[in-house]
Amino acid sequence: MSLEKRFTEDEIFLLANTPSQIGAVMAFAEGSGLGTIKEMMANSKTVIAGIKKYPDNEIIIGVLPQVGDFKEAMSQAKAMRSKSIAKLEERKIQSSEQLHDAILKDCVSVAMILDQKATAQEADEYKQWAMEVAENVAKAAKEGGILGFGGTQVSDVEKDAFAQIAAALGTTTNLV
Repeated sequence: MSLEKRFTEDEIFLLANTPSQIGAVMAFAEGSGLGTIKEMMANSKTVIAGIKKYPDNEIIIGVLPQVGDFKEAMSQAKAMRSKSIAKLEERKIQSSEQLHDAILKDCVSVAMILDQKATAQEADEYKQWAMEVAENVAKAAKEGGILGFGGTQVSDVEKDAFAQIAAALGTTTNLV
């Protein structure tokens, strides 16, 4: 059954947008200049990797741009970005703290949608995928060092953000 028959347009957008927004929350949890760029790259890579890792999950496959046609994938990605920015502006998000709070609310909504309309396997895999985004972003760059020297792989602020996201999604995933 197609996503359009199972979910509303707003639900599909929320399911599509939340993993990358989780990555943004993790990347901006503790700004690290050049490290933030590495974290945003990890965000994109992990979101798109959902296609290969969960090829049988109708939700994950359905919300990601189809990469077989590059032009179409780019068009879908640009449309998603524009809609995402419009939603942030609509919600008057102007700081990383506001983004954090908004995404936690979105995670709660996603969990409810998955509980109501997804199979248990689809829901578990979606949550696992979203938490992989959070983890990979958190581990993409050291925090608190100077030019890549010193610092910690995952800061306490990132660990806290990760735990809050996991709780909002209703999963017990831990950051290793």
